[in-house]
Amino acid sequence: MKTPIIVGTALLAVFVASTFAPFAAAQYTPGGGLGLEQELALAKAKVQAVQNNPHAGSGTPYLDASGVVGASIISGGIFGGIFIAFVVKAKQAEKAKRA
Repeated sequence: MKTPIIVGTALLAVFVASTFAPFAAAQYTPGGGLGLEQELALAKAKVQAVQNNPHAGSGTPYLDASGVVGASIISGGIFGGIFIAFVVKAKQAEKAKRA
């Protein structure tokens, strides 16, 4: 009786371990396998780009519709509307049941 549970747990453990294995291996390959000189050149280019554009910020448009806050408001409005529709339908069904 416990054999299917043990087999299922073992398979789940194997699947989870195989999912995280590429992430664990990626941390030991700095820069995706770039050499030290290439890493330093990229770092210097990043610093120079930031110094050339101090007004650019992080590049994350928080208040834009494609940004964090905008997308949160839009998805909240959509899922909130669906929730309200379900509540209204449930109240109507409850009211019809009483009558």
